[in-house]
Amino acid sequence: MKAVILAGGYGKRLRPLTDDKPKPLVEVAGKPIIEWQIHWLKSFGITSFFVLAGYKKEALIEWISKNQQRLNVSIATLTEEEPLGTGGAIRRLKDFISDDFIVINGDILTNIDINKMVLKDCIVAIALVPLRSPYGIVSIDDNGKIIRFVEKPLLKEYWINAGVYKMKPEVFEYLPEKGDIEKITFPSLAEKGLLKGVTYENVYWRSIDTIKDYEEASVEIPEVFKKL
Repeated sequence: MKAVILAGGYGKRLRPLTDDKPKPLVEVAGKPIIEWQIHWLKSFGITSFFVLAGYKKEALIEWISKNQQRLNVSIATLTEEEPLGTGGAIRRLKDFISDDFIVINGDILTNIDINKMVLKDCIVAIALVPLRSPYGIVSIDDNGKIIRFVEKPLLKEYWINAGVYKMKPEVFEYLPEKGDIEKITFPSLAEKGLLKGVTYENVYWRSIDTIKDYEEASVEIPEVFKKL
């Protein structure tokens, strides 16, 4: 199975860390995000990757050329001169992929089990994780007295897109030449009953969107990957 890493975003909220590099090259606990992702996917036997690059693509191409042999993987890079959106970027792989494949956002760190993502009666399976509250929660009793404080709990009644997808090759028929899968492809598949959500409760997942995410993940991720 092949994996596709979406690496074209600007990472504006991570500046100054992304002033000279794309988000996948931001180092978390001493390794770029993309390297943590490769280690995770290699644990499931994936050694062939496509990296879809845009912003600061030269830095990404240079890193790949220097490190793919060390990581014992094959990485092909596709670049774009203008933003094509996630759908347009993936669509360019139509002639290179003929089997089921994994797609991940280039700014996530996780240990989810992709083997759970079975493509039965669907074209795309989306990994879903519980929403983590951005704030601490205060519990009170019927008299208004505070019982306890819970720091940023997981809100397990709400599920969010984890940015990890398993796709059949048939998905290429639904991809736009320019535009995002989240806005165009997924709604179309959902309407036809061809989109599936796979829930993960007790897993590690974090999107590295802000400096705070980066700082917290730098503490968390080494322990998480000891278990892979």
